[in-house]
Amino acid sequence: MKFTKGDTVIYPQHGACKIVGVKKMNLMGTSQEYLILKTVINEMTIQVPTSKADDVGVRPPVSPDELEDLVSVLSKADPRVPSNWSRRFKNHQEKLKSGDVYQVAEVVRNLASRNRDASLSAAERTMYERARVNLISEIEPALKVTREEAEAFLDEALAKGVLKPKKVAKKAAAPKKAVKKTEEDEEIED
Repeated sequence: MKFTKGDTVIYPQHGACKIVGVKKMNLMGTSQEYLILKTVINEMTIQVPTSKADDVGVRPPVSPDELEDLVSVLSKADPRVPSNWSRRFKNHQEKLKSGDVYQVAEVVRNLASRNRDASLSAAERTMYERARVNLISEIEPALKVTREEAEAFLDEALAKGVLKPKKVAKKAAAPKKAVKKTEEDEEIED
């Protein structure tokens, strides 16, 4: 991937970043070119050797065409989510570390669904918020919209599936019993 100042790239665990420059630096006698990235989320600066950018997982954001696939991931429940907290947490951590947008979307979807059905632990809540922010930071440049519009896009995608309100079964109305009128009832009506 060719890196240009001003481009937006995705850095795993930190979401969208702006390339603020490319700089040659000497480290222990070796000169190496580094990407200087500023995270969109909390404006942290990250320096990544350009030769290691692929290994680290630096990649371009999803394209607008890929958002349809992203919506399908967000809206379809995953029956394979471990019920054991530690396995589920570890599974989600690995997905977030991958930096793959679809795996991040799976984490958001799974934790949003779990949050709907039961409250999340403090660690899962933090993970959920972080994954949401990273996903929003990726949707934003793909749609060329504001953060609020990207968040609304994410919420709408979740509402199409895992956050869709559960249908409430309607209680069947009890059939009315036919009441046989007696002669006395008829006299009262007159």
